[in-house]
Amino acid sequence: MSETPENYKLVIEPKTKLLDLNLKEVWRYRDLLFLFVRRDFVAVYKQTIFGPLWFFVQPILTTIMFMVVFGGIAKMSTDGLPQPIFYLAGIVSWNYFSEALKTTSETFIANAKIFGKVYFPRVISPLSIVVSKLLTFGVQFVLFLIVYFYYVFFTDANINPNVSLLLIPVLILITAGLALGLGLLITALTTKYRDFRFLIAFSVQLAMYATPIIYPLSEIDNENLKMLVLANPMSAIIETFRYAFTGVGEFSWVNLGYSFFTMIVFLLIGTLTFNKVEKTFMDTV
Repeated sequence: MSETPENYKLVIEPKTKLLDLNLKEVWRYRDLLFLFVRRDFVAVYKQTIFGPLWFFVQPILTTIMFMVVFGGIAKMSTDGLPQPIFYLAGIVSWNYFSEALKTTSETFIANAKIFGKVYFPRVISPLSIVVSKLLTFGVQFVLFLIVYFYYVFFTDANINPNVSLLLIPVLILITAGLALGLGLLITALTTKYRDFRFLIAFSVQLAMYATPIIYPLSEIDNENLKMLVLANPMSAIIETFRYAFTGVGEFSWVNLGYSFFTMIVFLLIGTLTFNKVEKTFMDTV
């Protein structure tokens, strides 16, 4: 008796649409997604002396360095906010974006052996990275809240939280979308052009200085330079995050809308490129 597709529980077929993420299939493999999330989250600091404490150590040391170099030596303004609050608000947000982007951009190369042996929706791998880095963000966000509540309740710092706090989930969503979209695009390009592996780490480091993390937007007097900084979609996200918790900074629906629109564009382009390369990447990776 000849076998027909109806005799099988699962039929694997090539994608016919470049924008097809096949979310039903991703949901079917959700257990694998959660397994990858656990692997990515736990394996980072496994067999280290400090273990999970490294999630706190990195932003703490970075904040101290910024306080010494930019706050102490360079005397850069923090818009009247306590330096730990000002710097941590930017560091925590930027860390999530940069770490998710850098790790996602290595999806094809890092998982080539797995991809070549067993079938599962390839997009699960970058999705798991974005989710696992979200857990890391959650841990570091707790650190920010501890420092934040200290200054709110035990000092006379001028901190005024406002209704913009309701936008925090939206800011996280836009950040995740930006990291995923850019990561999908770069990992697809990296399969053929390995230079991107070195370029991405360098570019992310440079991009941090084009984001209002160590300085407030209010300190930029040159309008052309200010527009250049705002061209970075993470700028509006970090400014809004800081404004929501402290009432200090610049909040603009236009700038935030630009960040959201940029996220959509990168997700579309990243998905198109990822789905196209996915079919043949084993020949070039």
